[in-house]
Amino acid sequence: MYEALMTEEMKPWRDLLLVHNFAVNEIKTKLQILDEEFRNIHDYNPIEHIRYRVKKPNSITEKLIRLGYEPTIENARKHLSDIAGIRIICSFTTDIYKVFDLLKKQDDINIVQIKDYIENPKANGYKSLHLLVDIPVYLSSGVVPTRIEIQIRTIAMDFWASLEHKIYYKYRNEAPSSITDRLKVCANMISILDERMLEIKNEITSLHDNEDTLDKLVISEVELGKE
Repeated sequence: MYEALMTEEMKPWRDLLLVHNFAVNEIKTKLQILDEEFRNIHDYNPIEHIRYRVKKPNSITEKLIRLGYEPTIENARKHLSDIAGIRIICSFTTDIYKVFDLLKKQDDINIVQIKDYIENPKANGYKSLHLLVDIPVYLSSGVVPTRIEIQIRTIAMDFWASLEHKIYYKYRNEAPSSITDRLKVCANMISILDERMLEIKNEITSLHDNEDTLDKLVISEVELGKE
C-alpha cells in the first residue's frame, strides 16, 4: 500500500499512515502479550479476538469533506481521531472492563477520552466501550505521540454493529423508520442475550468454586482422620 504513496505529493500521506501503522503495531504487541499470557497462565482469557485497521487516504479525505474540512494532512491530524483503530472482541460484558483495566495499567498508553456506550447506549441501540488513546511512536527523528481509537465490545454487540453498519451503508443513513425500529428491537434482544450468557457463566463459576471448596474440606477431613 505504501509503495503507491511514494510520489512527492503523496509522501506526507504515506508518513501519516506509517506513523499510525507503527502505533497500531505497538498496541498490537501489548495485546498479543496479554492474550498469550491469559491463554497459557490463567484459567480464563477475556479476549476472544482482535482486529486492526488504518484508514486509506481516500477514506480520510472523504471523512474530512463530510465533516466540512479541507482534505489536508493538517486537518487529518487535528480533526480525526480514528485514522487508526483497534477492535477488541470479548465474550462477556465484564470482560470488556477487565481489558479496559489492563490497558489503563500500561504506563505508556495515555487514555484521552472514554465513551461508555454500554452504560449509555446510543439512540439506535449501539453498545460498545470507546477509548481514545495516545501512544508514543519512537522514530529516528524523535517521539511522535499518536492517537488511536480502541473499541471493546462483546461478540453479540459486534454481530449487531456489523450488520447495522452494512444496512446503513446501503441506505446512506436514510433507512426507513420501520427498519431502524426493528434494529433497536434487535439491539435490545442482543443486550438480553449478553445478560443471560453472563448469568450462566457466573452460575457455572459459582458451582465450580463450591466444588473446589467441598473438595478441600473433604481432603482436610481425611487428613485429620489420619492424625
